[in-house]
Amino acid sequence: MTEREPFRVQIKVRQYELDSLGHVNHAVYHQYAEVARTSLAEAAGAANGGLDAARLATVMLESHISFRRELRYGEVVDVTCEAKFGEGKTFRMDSNIYKADGTLSAEITCTLGLMDLDRRKLVAEPRKRFAEAGVDLNIFGG
Repeated sequence: MTEREPFRVQIKVRQYELDSLGHVNHAVYHQYAEVARTSLAEAAGAANGGLDAARLATVMLESHISFRRELRYGEVVDVTCEAKFGEGKTFRMDSNIYKADGTLSAEITCTLGLMDLDRRKLVAEPRKRFAEAGVDLNIFGG
């Protein structure tokens, strides 16, 4: 059995994303991971439809980044993303940012929850709730 490839998007580094040292500003790495997360959610059917009808939405609880190699203007990077579910009310979404030559530039791990928008509380078993809302877990991960 082969391991499934994580979802990925390509992003080109823009000049205005650079800091005074000429490489991508630290906060932009988080934005790249957010682009991958929202693209993944859209591809898996979580961006609309069933989650909206169930009055559920994802909420970011924590984000951690490890910087490995700098990114510079004009580089095209691949940003991966996949959900990882365990026990409890939270789940992770992990992203890696790779340079064109395959060099790992950054690792980003986010802890999220699925919020009941009426009660303003996290729901139990988010993986199950995503599945009930029609999210394609084969794309989403976990």
